[in-house]
Amino acid sequence: MVARVSTVAFQGIEGVPVDVQVMVGPGKLGIQIVGLPDKAVAESRERVQAALHASGLALPPKKVTVNLAPADLPKEGSHFDLPIALGLMAVLGAIPAEALASYVVLGELNLDGTLAAVAGALPAAIGANALGKGLICPADSGAEAAWAGSDIDILAPRSLIALANHFRGTQVLTRPQPAIRAPAANLPDLADIKGQESAKRALEVAAAGGHNLLMVGPPGSGKSMLAARLPSILPPLSAAELLEVSMIHSIAGQLSGGKLSDRRPFRTPHHSATMAALVGGGLRAKPGEASLAHHGVLFLDEFPEFSPQVLDALRQPLETGECVIARANHRVSYPASIQLVAAMNPCRCGMAGEPGHSCARGPRCVSDYQSRISGPLMDRIDIRIDVPAVSAADLIRPRPAESSATVAARVADARERQRRRFAAAGLPEISTNARCSTALIEDFAAPDAAGAQLLRDAAEKLKFSARGYHRILKVARTLADLEGEERVGRIHLAEAISYRIAGERLTAAA
Repeated sequence: MVARVSTVAFQGIEGVPVDVQVMVGPGKLGIQIVGLPDKAVAESRERVQAALHASGLALPPKKVTVNLAPADLPKEGSHFDLPIALGLMAVLGAIPAEALASYVVLGELNLDGTLAAVAGALPAAIGANALGKGLICPADSGAEAAWAGSDIDILAPRSLIALANHFRGTQVLTRPQPAIRAPAANLPDLADIKGQESAKRALEVAAAGGHNLLMVGPPGSGKSMLAARLPSILPPLSAAELLEVSMIHSIAGQLSGGKLSDRRPFRTPHHSATMAALVGGGLRAKPGEASLAHHGVLFLDEFPEFSPQVLDALRQPLETGECVIARANHRVSYPASIQLVAAMNPCRCGMAGEPGHSCARGPRCVSDYQSRISGPLMDRIDIRIDVPAVSAADLIRPRPAESSATVAARVADARERQRRRFAAAGLPEISTNARCSTALIEDFAAPDAAGAQLLRDAAEKLKFSARGYHRILKVARTLADLEGEERVGRIHLAEAISYRIAGERLTAAA
């Protein structure tokens, strides 16, 4: 007799159906697993045997063959434990085989027969729902899987015995309820920052349009403080965005307790991060920091201290909104629609350009340090601002500052205008000006006559690239949205160009 149990193998955030086939037949005693299993899957035979023994079931003194079909698809992870165990239980008659036909199964087994949470319960539940099946998963993953929809049948037992009793009718497993993480309390507020009014303005513009931002200034000028307050002015995730972000975090095993949150991700990797850590990869091609920041912010402090090769690996995700990891035998793609925010010192000693300070190495201190950032990467940053040291007057007698709530309201209004504009154009998947195509932005941000002349003169004098030209239009469109203007004017273009000029020294150094 051959028992079949459905499960999934993950490729990116998609669950590929896998058929677990279990057969007991004559031959040498033991369990043989075939179908390109990795080390974690191969070791499942020990966990399965121990869990079945702890549950009061003994394996027959025969050969057990487990085939994971399709056989040419690599199988990775510990979530194959439960489908293998249920297949064996079906062969032994402990549970009815026909009862498993309408479920996709995943879960890790402990030696005592209890189930441990696994990564990927949410995308597995979505995949099962698309196949018209229910899901069997560990109890600790049930709250996460429940977000796949109210119509999907989900069983979330704590042990093999509880699941067997459910199928026998002696115990009823209740459907798990979706859980949401409580909103973060006491988020850093913009009102805490003294001075830096121009930097706050740039931060608001970046938040309103989803634009990439670079802050350059000496140590202690408030660059990291400004970046830390960006989440407090960003709007919450929409329902579709929440699902996408949660699927990535589920695959990475970073959904604590299966609870979802509508706060936009804010990732801050250290500058020692490798390329695989930043854009994804490694032995099992896991999502990197760029994908974990999907629909959120990726903050890179000490920007030039990152490896130049690692930074240049961000060029494709910034342009296409996805990280593609290619291997010899497979290709994985993770979404990475991110807002890049970076901070850096102007030179190695950090004080170049400050009054009363001169670098010991002269101009080379600035050029050598800034040249670690390539020109093509710098060209993808929309807003570049200088953040000078805060004056004593601002520290001693600060002016009243706007709170994050006040700024967040303006940002939300600007984003709503963008959403309506793109929805009217038949592009509901685009929500910010930063993600608008070049063809559309020329229509949406068509300037008046005075603005067109200013843009033409600036482009000829400063030699903007084609990408730089269109990114100026995107920033100008955001500035107009913040003011509630339908038409992009000269004043909007002038401010957008000023944000571009501030980084030309860096581009020249690169």
